[in-house]
Amino acid sequence: MRVLPALEQWLAELPGERLTALLEERALPRAAGYSPVRTFRQLAEHLLTDESAERAVAAGTGGEAELLACVAARALEAYGPVPAAERQTYAWRPAPPPVDPYTRLVPEAEVLDWLERGGTPRERTAESLRRLRERVLVLPAPSGQLALPPLLHTWAARMDGYGRPADTLLTQAYNAPEIKRIAAVLGAGELRTRADAQAAIGALLADADRVREMVAGAPADAHALLDHMVPGPPLMRTHCFVSRDGGYAGPESKYTFREGGSGDEGTDWLAARGMVVPVGPDLVELPYEVGRALRGDLPAPSPSLDPEPLTCLTRLPREWAGEGAVAAGAAAWRAELVLRELAAHPVAVRKAGGIAVRDTRRLAKAAGTSEEHTRLWLDLAVNAGLAAPHAEKEAPAARGRGRRRPESPKEPARLLPSERYDAWAAATPAGKLLPLVAAWAVVPEVFTYWPEEDETPVALISPQDPYAVPLRHGVLGALATLPDGQGSAAGEEAREELLARAVWFRPVLMTPYEEEDLEGRLEATLTEAELLGLTAHGALTPVGRAVVGLLEAGAARHYPAVPGADADPAAAGADRLGEGMAERPALAEAVSALREALRSTLPAPSTTARFQADSTATVTGTPAPDLAALLSAVGDIESEGHAVVWRITPASLRRAFDAGWDADGILDRLAAVCRPGTELPQPLTYTVKDVARGHGRLRVVRSACCVRSEDTTLIAEVAAVRGLAKLGLRRIAPTVLISTAPPDETLAALRAAGYAPALEAETGTTVLERVPAQRSRPMVPTLDQAHPQYGEPVRGLPSSAREMAAQLTAGR
Repeated sequence: MRVLPALEQWLAELPGERLTALLEERALPRAAGYSPVRTFRQLAEHLLTDESAERAVAAGTGGEAELLACVAARALEAYGPVPAAERQTYAWRPAPPPVDPYTRLVPEAEVLDWLERGGTPRERTAESLRRLRERVLVLPAPSGQLALPPLLHTWAARMDGYGRPADTLLTQAYNAPEIKRIAAVLGAGELRTRADAQAAIGALLADADRVREMVAGAPADAHALLDHMVPGPPLMRTHCFVSRDGGYAGPESKYTFREGGSGDEGTDWLAARGMVVPVGPDLVELPYEVGRALRGDLPAPSPSLDPEPLTCLTRLPREWAGEGAVAAGAAAWRAELVLRELAAHPVAVRKAGGIAVRDTRRLAKAAGTSEEHTRLWLDLAVNAGLAAPHAEKEAPAARGRGRRRPESPKEPARLLPSERYDAWAAATPAGKLLPLVAAWAVVPEVFTYWPEEDETPVALISPQDPYAVPLRHGVLGALATLPDGQGSAAGEEAREELLARAVWFRPVLMTPYEEEDLEGRLEATLTEAELLGLTAHGALTPVGRAVVGLLEAGAARHYPAVPGADADPAAAGADRLGEGMAERPALAEAVSALREALRSTLPAPSTTARFQADSTATVTGTPAPDLAALLSAVGDIESEGHAVVWRITPASLRRAFDAGWDADGILDRLAAVCRPGTELPQPLTYTVKDVARGHGRLRVVRSACCVRSEDTTLIAEVAAVRGLAKLGLRRIAPTVLISTAPPDETLAALRAAGYAPALEAETGTTVLERVPAQRSRPMVPTLDQAHPQYGEPVRGLPSSAREMAAQLTAGR
């Protein structure tokens, strides 16, 4: 094709950064399959394939798609339709394009003039065409000319509502008798061969004046049918034809006229002249030539190069931005509580996938949040690399010959915090929220949307919703167009309008518009965005605008990698944004902007608390990690919101003493975090000292298993408690009891009975009951790693767009 050398040269002159961005948009090298792309000529050939061009069109806006359709319409008018050939393609041998774009060039000035008559400024059209050239949807062409990929010429007739060419329809629908019958009705005379008759039909229908003349004398019913089909779509239901194979009509079926006609004069008149042709059972299509002749001159279009403004608006309250900041801070805090509980008590991963409902409920109760939100934080944490399933190692194989050790059952995988968790847990709220928001933006799943009413929602699902990210991108993009001080209103009408604007931003949403529950996804997406502080009162917060920038920079193309998830949570600005970011300046800038938006939105965490006489500790805003860890060690969270309240009780203090704290240490550390100008209330001090005096009076010996105490009265009391009968306690000395249960069960039973025992080693020293921290390896790849679901890269071929760009430019 003549376009190949020009496209090859244009690609060879691209800077490395722009070349990498183009390859990422076209999903290369993965999209090339087994076909190696080692030269710019091979890259040009790939970009011209239908699959690659279709991917690029889907990545643009509705306005760009409309502009391409306008250019394709000018080519269609000048050169006629390009039939979509029935071509078999293989990954290693793509089919050749059906047409050379250089044979269907369109003058750019003609398009600019045409659209200007429709009301689109020339400068706006020229700017959109420049953007389409950068994305190789308008190809390099001679000066002043526009060239489109072959796919758009193939699509042109269908995009304009035309049917397929008459020759294509006649070949697929009829055998020779029907072709000769139509030719005779059209006045072509008796022709000996089918080919001659079909050529005559094509020539007559291609004569626009002749078609209009015939239609002028058609019955009124035929005019009514044409009025329906000519503007498009060019299809109609009718009983005018029957399959030659009887009742069955398959893809290769041929049709004949129904004996006696359909009973409708207009349909029979059009069918007899080849103006409608059967394409399926009781379905006919209007040929392109007939539709073109009856439409007349093309009116000047007005493509929507910019989104239509939202009209269902509401005025924002004065404190709306502050509410968004509060929501973002609460999101960081709740996610921390869920992951902190997960770190203390990991949960099992079911063999069928997901987390058991009872485990989700336990985490939700411990973190003080709902089950739905707990599932959301767990799923975001896994996709951000903050948690991952971890399976214990299998038992080693038995040695020796002739004997085989019976296989021990494998331990189920457990969900554990990852190696990134500890640095994340020590970060500010902005640092905590960055990987979670970045994951939410790019993961192909609306986690809180669960359409299966007969199934119980579970956490840790496999993201696989192809409409989640486009919907997210479209909705946030539409909200970004709102004027200052206005938000999208509530109500069904506002939601329908917002969804329509989302389709403009992401045309791929148009495909399932009638079939998929986009309304349900939309509601869940808006709820999640508000929960994360991206929206408030139907308007985007600064963090929400930064997420739009992240999506515009192409962050979702890298999934399952999450740009920004491996950024240093303690860094600021453009420092330490993660692997592979330095080579992608636009993406790095977007992640840095999101980080700064979070830092400016979320205030510095609180490092002090106000202690009350009722043994509560109140922290305004988000508590710092060290302060939260201290108060959670000696107290229990009682309420959350604009402030977090802990209540310190004898039971919570005994828990701290069990972990090795002492009274003086607790009081000193609590005094150090008192709000300036305040001090610890005396009742709280008395409670700490009183619980400390009673703690450890009863000792559990870590043999198998003794309970001892210097208080003989206490030993006698414990031995007589009926609720402890299951321990089989037996007094062997005035200060010693023997238990038949192991130490952990004995400790639990004594504590449940209201006592405060401590664990003692064989040496007589107190054992601190601490669970060793376990961490898993994050499953999220970095930007330049091979994606797990696509397998390892083929040897000798690049594994990423950046590596492919480097190989291509190395030979320049």
